[in-house]
Amino acid sequence: MAIAHSVFYFILAALCEIGGGYLVWLWLRAGKSIWLALLGAFVLILYGIIPTLQPASFGRVYAAYGGIFVVISILWGWRVEGTSPDRFDLLGGAIVLLGAAVIMYWPRS
Repeated sequence: MAIAHSVFYFILAALCEIGGGYLVWLWLRAGKSIWLALLGAFVLILYGIIPTLQPASFGRVYAAYGGIFVVISILWGWRVEGTSPDRFDLLGGAIVLLGAAVIMYWPRS
């Protein structure tokens, strides 16, 4: 159950970081309302808080989070922007996800 909670927090953090950044992106690059940027800033603050719920040290959590971020970014591009991942995106995503799992969940003595 602890791993399930940890994975949930990683996914939630990634969605907050990517979603918040995307809202700011829409404001600056697509000429959308400043309110989207302010909402994005709030969501990015949440992104800064969520990783503190992880059971590991800061460095380990953020190192592992990098892999989760890459995979969620690929999925975001596919589902939100319509950019289909190619085999190299999928291979790279699998590699970093494996690395994240080793960093975060490999048994240690």
